[in-house]
Amino acid sequence: MSELLGASTIRALAKALDVRPTKTLGQNFVIDANTVRRIAAAAKLDPGDTVIEVGPGLGSLTLALLPLCTHLHAVEIDPRLARALPETIRVHAPTDAPKLQIHTADAMRVTRDEIGRPAPTALVANLPYNVAVPVVLHLLSELPTLDHGLVMVQSEVADRLCAPPGNKTYGIPSAKLAWYATARRAGPVPRGVFWPIPNVDSGLVAFTRHEPPTGDRDATFKVIDAAFAQRRKTLRSALATWAGNPNNAADILTTAGVDPTARGEALTIEQFAAIAAAKPTGDRP
Repeated sequence: MSELLGASTIRALAKALDVRPTKTLGQNFVIDANTVRRIAAAAKLDPGDTVIEVGPGLGSLTLALLPLCTHLHAVEIDPRLARALPETIRVHAPTDAPKLQIHTADAMRVTRDEIGRPAPTALVANLPYNVAVPVVLHLLSELPTLDHGLVMVQSEVADRLCAPPGNKTYGIPSAKLAWYATARRAGPVPRGVFWPIPNVDSGLVAFTRHEPPTGDRDATFKVIDAAFAQRRKTLRSALATWAGNPNNAADILTTAGVDPTARGEALTIEQFAAIAAAKPTGDRP
């Protein structure tokens, strides 16, 4: 049974390591054991899951996850924290310590070869606010075995990731995540459970991977980027540069079965994929 870390232990570990949480690395450590338990439970892990945790920090969430899975890949960008984590786990969860594998790496650039075996099936992480979206998208792209997950992110980011077409917060993060997975809000997280206390609220996002739409992902993502670059414009205007001119854009949209006067926030990921596929092959970058 893992012994979870309390606020005094976390501060003592940080002091011993001369770690001062920095905004640059998005370090806000969860110091409330009940919150850690709630996050671990909300991840709905299967005992056979191999977890990838991004930014384990001082090990609060890691200790709660290890008893619930068969293996845990911890990806930590801070070398001091990466070096200290195995000893923390050995002291507080000696039985589960062999399940832990540390990777001192940037989660936005880590590859499946660097992670190695066993291949991760679940992502559970308290993600730095400034890189949450690119980290989730990169890992879903790089790790095809990743089939579900739970991430803690800034509340506004959670809204964007989970927003459906037609919602005012629907945008690039929503559409791109929808290529890989179905996402939903899984609860709020109060500011007071963090050290240092952040200036924004946090929320949990759960996702489950699904089959992607028919089409080319990179081409579809280019359409999404263009469609939301100027949100107030109709797709005929917003996609003019991507298509060559407004008339070309209108023709492509019509071929794809999409109204040229519609706006990007109204489209599903399948419609974005259909627009990318409708662009004449010779015109694709």
